[in-house]
Amino acid sequence: MSTAQLPSKVRIVEVGPRDGLQNESNPVSLDTKVELINRLSEAGFRYIETGSFVSPKWVPQMAASGQVFAGIERRSNVTYAALTPNLKGLEAAIEAGADEVAVFAAASESFSQNNINCSITESIERFRPVLRTAGEQNLPVRGYVSCVVGCPYEGEVAPQKVADVCNMLLELGCREISLGDTIGVGTPGSIGDMLELVTKQIPPDKLAIHCHDTYGQALVNIYTALLFGIGVVDSSVAGLGGCPYAKGASGNVATEDVLYLLQGLGIDAGIDLNKTIAAGNFISQALGRRNGSRVANALQPLAV
Repeated sequence: MSTAQLPSKVRIVEVGPRDGLQNESNPVSLDTKVELINRLSEAGFRYIETGSFVSPKWVPQMAASGQVFAGIERRSNVTYAALTPNLKGLEAAIEAGADEVAVFAAASESFSQNNINCSITESIERFRPVLRTAGEQNLPVRGYVSCVVGCPYEGEVAPQKVADVCNMLLELGCREISLGDTIGVGTPGSIGDMLELVTKQIPPDKLAIHCHDTYGQALVNIYTALLFGIGVVDSSVAGLGGCPYAKGASGNVATEDVLYLLQGLGIDAGIDLNKTIAAGNFISQALGRRNGSRVANALQPLAV
């Protein structure tokens, strides 16, 4: 099999401690969150979503994010990132010592209204002071775009809408845009159609792919993105999380499964698979649930 079109290296953005845990119903202790992040950095992850500075009323799992940042064993080669939807959140992230922050928009008007109670244009305007202040602090900002192929309220999403939102976030100053199949309805066909248009307007090295596995299509969708030259993949250890706004949406694609895919393609991610499986088993046990990774369940006897 020829892999000439595939990137030689892929950077994994580990979103489990934030995007994963915030959508888990069972509470997780501060010590458990800290240990999970320390285990992930020990496994070789260089980018870990560590917390989210949002209202604890809406996202109770992230209420102790400042304490999590204070409690972890920081490694100099790891980026510990936080989600910051507004200026207040950004100020809290700066105080906590986040290395990077993120803002999030949607490619669907209905999803934007239901998720953050404003239009897409209004959400972009809200981010202006966030990006301006982050720039003054020399703090990089990542952008997320939800519903890049499908919306629970509107159905299919036009690729040009995705490109438009990506361009707006880049113009604001985001260094990278993560394209999220939030409800996991994408297929190589729809993901490919979206990327065909988006990558004509935005260089692939400015993009990342973020897939949920609702219909079991996440890995083939990631492979499709790799073929378009995208070398950054968001994933969640043990497949933690889901989308509370989309009925039946399962968690993010499991990091362990992505690593196995990359290994099979001969692509270096610089991450220890067995240590990742062990981290996934640790947090799954803490949550009282089965590890959501197929690879982890197949290789469990080998994990230490």
